[in-house]
Amino acid sequence: MTASDREPTAPPVGPVDSSRVPRYAGPATFARLPRVDEVGGTADVAVVGVPFDTGVSYRPGARFGGNAIREASRLLRPYNPAQDAAPFALAQVADAGDIAANPFNINEAVETVQAAADDLLDSGSRLMTLGGDHTIALPLLRSVARKHGPVALLHFDAHLDTWDTYFGAEYTHGTPFRRAVEEGILDTAALSHVGTRGPLYGKQDLDDDAKMGFGIVTSADVMRRGVDEITDQLRQRIGDRPLYISIDIDVLDPAHAPGTGTPEAGGLTSRELLEIVRGLAGCHLVSADVVEVAPAYDHAEITAVAASHTAYELTTIMARQVAASRTA
Repeated sequence: MTASDREPTAPPVGPVDSSRVPRYAGPATFARLPRVDEVGGTADVAVVGVPFDTGVSYRPGARFGGNAIREASRLLRPYNPAQDAAPFALAQVADAGDIAANPFNINEAVETVQAAADDLLDSGSRLMTLGGDHTIALPLLRSVARKHGPVALLHFDAHLDTWDTYFGAEYTHGTPFRRAVEEGILDTAALSHVGTRGPLYGKQDLDDDAKMGFGIVTSADVMRRGVDEITDQLRQRIGDRPLYISIDIDVLDPAHAPGTGTPEAGGLTSRELLEIVRGLAGCHLVSADVVEVAPAYDHAEITAVAASHTAYELTTIMARQVAASRTA
């Protein structure tokens, strides 16, 4: 049975009841949701971790990001007032655990992540992936494109991540979207970076990025033009194409996300990020990721809390679309 085959009249299994079990008790699944094996082995939206950070170029530690996000998500509640939706009642959302990737061989790890993502997507799930470093976006995009064809990409990040190689390595956290363009798995008419800022190696970085088809919305653009105008621009660029959203938590200013590997001053606020994501609710979101949370550099769970709420908004969008598809 796939997620799409599930009897639509069967109510989804939701989070643990916090009026009976304190939020700080029990295993830390995302938002205290059931494990995927507790709901028959399939879910409409599968939250999956990828504890992998071999592709980082500066501070390591994102391999611990998924579990940090899960811990911070204990306080998420089942009704989302910003989207007027109860996502865990609209669709079966479940925690699919972690994809165990080889930490000593990047090429093998990329293949492992892709194979596991293929299995989850083939079961009918949409993916809400918790990284891990940004290297994992490439195999995830390969899997999504295998199902949907070339997809629109909305990439929230301080950095372009379209560089060619690091130390001769083609697969790193700074190269996934160049590889994706080269492989033809992105719809180059609908590619956008949001929140980019900071120094580059040279102007050629921007020239190369533009040749790949990317539009850029800098963090300064968001500040000057405002969330509503930016979100409308992004919606127009995406249209009705299948959309993948990839969020590097360093899109946020270090004041809002200190726990990340390559921080840059002058980023978005967590409020701006959440409002932009909410404004994309009408787009055809097929899967998403939140990556680069490195809890060793975090304090008071600032970064993990921001990441957990961002994943919650993305999950809500997907759950609403699953429900709408069943009543269409």
